[in-house]
Amino acid sequence: MSHSVSFPSDWVLRWAQAWRDRDGATALDLACGSGRHLRLLAGDGAAVTGVDRDADALAALAGLSDRVELIEADIEQGPWPLKGRTFGVVVVTNYLWRPLLARVVEAVAPGGWLIYETFTDGQQTVGRPARPEFLLRPGELLAAVADLRVIAYEDGFIEAEPPVAGGAGVNGRYVQRVAAVRENRPADAAPAGVYPRYRLR
Repeated sequence: MSHSVSFPSDWVLRWAQAWRDRDGATALDLACGSGRHLRLLAGDGAAVTGVDRDADALAALAGLSDRVELIEADIEQGPWPLKGRTFGVVVVTNYLWRPLLARVVEAVAPGGWLIYETFTDGQQTVGRPARPEFLLRPGELLAAVADLRVIAYEDGFIEAEPPVAGGAGVNGRYVQRVAAVRENRPADAAPAGVYPRYRLR
């Protein structure tokens, strides 16, 4: 996993309606590292759970807010620490562990969002990660969210971004990214094929 970039992902920011449009939003930042997205979510008033195996990174986030829960866990070698829990927003960036993809999707509550972005095949030609186990296969992320309604999906190369004041630039990279919703329609809701509108930006 990589947590070298201190600024939030533009993909996560693009879908901020997932938590800013609702009061009492709950969020999960999986493999949260230094907390660039956890800080964003908490700053907007969401109740955030951050999970990571890096104790030092989590220690730096301690005391950030009384609405922040930090869980130190090795989710690749140990048990899933969120059994039975779901969240209004699930954010995952620059992280892939295939055995957990189904659990990540299951963690999205009815009416909730999954915002996921990570490296895909092709990244090995421009930098790290380069090992196949850390790179999505073509269309793999889209297939993983088959139980959700996909609002937006991208698969390809993102050009390098220049440095931002006080931070570093971002190298060009190959990624797949998805924003998807678990539909929550009661029995008297609109018929199949008629959906609420989501703002596309």
